[in-house]
Amino acid sequence: MTNARARLHLRHMSTNHEHVMASTVLSVRVPEELKEQLDYLSNATKRSKAYLAAEALTEYVHRNAWKAKELHEALAEADKGEFISHEAMTAWADSLGTSNELPPPEPDVFLKR
Repeated sequence: MTNARARLHLRHMSTNHEHVMASTVLSVRVPEELKEQLDYLSNATKRSKAYLAAEALTEYVHRNAWKAKELHEALAEADKGEFISHEAMTAWADSLGTSNELPPPEPDVFLKR
């Protein structure tokens, strides 16, 4: 295994004409071993390295971008200083599915900011 890094220049051109989007060049540094695997996969699938890399990046971003958005929204909500106590959440959760189901709790802990 080598510590050498290779530079890939990626340009994604869609073969799906219904969703043709403008593309741009993105340069990334990858370990040499990853580049070799990408070369092999490109040859084996008859797809360009740019296509495969763009597909992998697209899948990764679609799978993970929601986390950053949700975290950002949660932090903004927490900055308001309004929280629901553990006791209120536990009482509500324990009531779910019973004949005396409680409505979702409202904030009952307020921190001064």
